[in-house]
Amino acid sequence: MSTGDFDLTTDELRAVVRFAADVAEALLPDFEAASPDDSRPRDAIDAARLFAGGAPRSNLQRTAAFASHRAAKGVAEGAAQLAAVACGDAAAAAYLHPIAKSSQVGHILRAAACAARVSELRTGAADSDGVRALADRATSPLPEILRRYPSAPSGSSRVAQLMSELDSVIRARD
Repeated sequence: MSTGDFDLTTDELRAVVRFAADVAEALLPDFEAASPDDSRPRDAIDAARLFAGGAPRSNLQRTAAFASHRAAKGVAEGAAQLAAVACGDAAAAAYLHPIAKSSQVGHILRAAACAARVSELRTGAADSDGVRALADRATSPLPEILRRYPSAPSGSSRVAQLMSELDSVIRARD
């Protein structure tokens, strides 16, 4: 890993990508129901899994992330949009940098925040149990990695609020 404000090993980066891909992949049915012929979000998950499985980080993750984010703009249904964004974020997680900027936390937690928001859309209510369940999936070394960064940036969107909530819950762990 390139030098930065602190150390981030390739194995740690793979763990971040694996977490993001795991939570995002569960949302694929939401996107595929809305746009069954568009493979871009699935391609982003595949690119993320390739890196998480040991392949070198490459332009594949970056281009798949951008393509999945464009796919999100092509669907009208909120859960489908969030699913495509989460899948793109999983591939983009490969580009987490070891720099102490709160914006980097999005590479770690935005896919999970999208998953939490999809859960809320399904139930029609705020879902703190869903946030805790997603936070429980952030096993070592994720909490340790997250603590190297400043807290998640605050924002007015519900996804930003959920990301901040996830960040707080995960950081509070022993």
